[in-house]
Amino acid sequence: MGLNTSADAPLPVGQVSRLIGGWIDRLGQVWVEGQITQLSRRPGAGVVFLTLRDPSHDISVSVTCFRQVWEEVADAVSEGARVVVLAKPEWYAPRGQLSLRVTEIRPVGIGELLARLERLKRSLAAEGLFALDRKKPLPFLPQLIGLVVGRASAAERDVLENARRRWPAVRFEVRNVAVQGVHAVPQVVQAVKELDARPDVDVIIVARGGGSVEDLLPFSDEEVVRTVAAARTPVVSAIGHEPDSPLLDLVADLRASTPTDAAKKVVPDVGEELERVRQLQGRGLRALLGLLDREERGLAHALARPVFVHPQRMVETREAELDALLGRSRRTLGHLLDRADSELEHTRARVLALSPAATLERGYAVLQRADGHVVRSPGEVGPGQVLRARVAAGEFAVEVTAESTAESAAEITAEVTAESASKTAQG
Repeated sequence: MGLNTSADAPLPVGQVSRLIGGWIDRLGQVWVEGQITQLSRRPGAGVVFLTLRDPSHDISVSVTCFRQVWEEVADAVSEGARVVVLAKPEWYAPRGQLSLRVTEIRPVGIGELLARLERLKRSLAAEGLFALDRKKPLPFLPQLIGLVVGRASAAERDVLENARRRWPAVRFEVRNVAVQGVHAVPQVVQAVKELDARPDVDVIIVARGGGSVEDLLPFSDEEVVRTVAAARTPVVSAIGHEPDSPLLDLVADLRASTPTDAAKKVVPDVGEELERVRQLQGRGLRALLGLLDREERGLAHALARPVFVHPQRMVETREAELDALLGRSRRTLGHLLDRADSELEHTRARVLALSPAATLERGYAVLQRADGHVVRSPGEVGPGQVLRARVAAGEFAVEVTAESTAESAAEITAEVTAESASKTAQG
């Protein structure tokens, strides 16, 4: 409503500012669209400051929001992005400044899509679907490759031509699907499941050419991502061009920048492999020749040693040592035998000198009774008793003819001696 003022009755600045604030307060919350400029996020501050600009009319307004409001879209919204905000206009009376206190921020168009994808990305990452330890290695030379691609597309042609150029014998099992639109997600999911169920498929390539963010949305769909994550067969993502990065790239076992790059990463180049084989053959041959040369030098060095030049010298040396040892042993044994023989002769002489036979040889005799006991005293025999007399040359019988006296003993001895001499003469 108008105010009655004049040059003579002007309104104070403070009253005008308060009136403007009252009018703005009655406006309430409004949805505002604009482009973010002059973003200021001070570390530790609980409030984020930015400017919302209308690029069509070159008009800007200051915006403030709590940090938690900004953090909800911070990953998808940056300076220069277009957003829709729910805000309440506020008037700062002391300085006469208008600002918007924002309670909700929504990206507009692509920004909104990116924000939704970012929230899905964080959720899937929290489940561990993008973890590196889930990645399966690709086979060195796949015999059968599954290809999920649009019908008669440039991506299909690039994959097939480049793969067959690198390895002519490679085989493909192609599944043509819709790669954008409402039918893309179910067809891609079905194709991946069919190829994964076949045991003869070694690797699966999901390929598509470039396009807008909206065109590539099917390859960021949660169902597609979970299907690829659950696949038993390694999956290669080849969606769009190098800057494009759908969620399929993060869950796939290998990300290729383009369909052509996928063919190069999945199929080895036959020329390169043949060259590598030739290099390995050359390295193996050089290693073998080096080993043979080293062993030949070692053998020549060993053969040059005296033991191989004159091998009989060792035998001759040992033979001389053996002869010397035999001579020493013979001499030692001879000395031992001579010494033993000398000792034996001395012992024999002593034995002969001390033996009863030697005494008998000197003419003595030994008298024995019939029971074999030796007669040591004349009192041990009586007249008429028959004794055995043992002399050096033999023995004979004698008869006692006198009393056992010292005189008769002399007679007995004389008779024994006489009879012994007679028998000796007769013998």
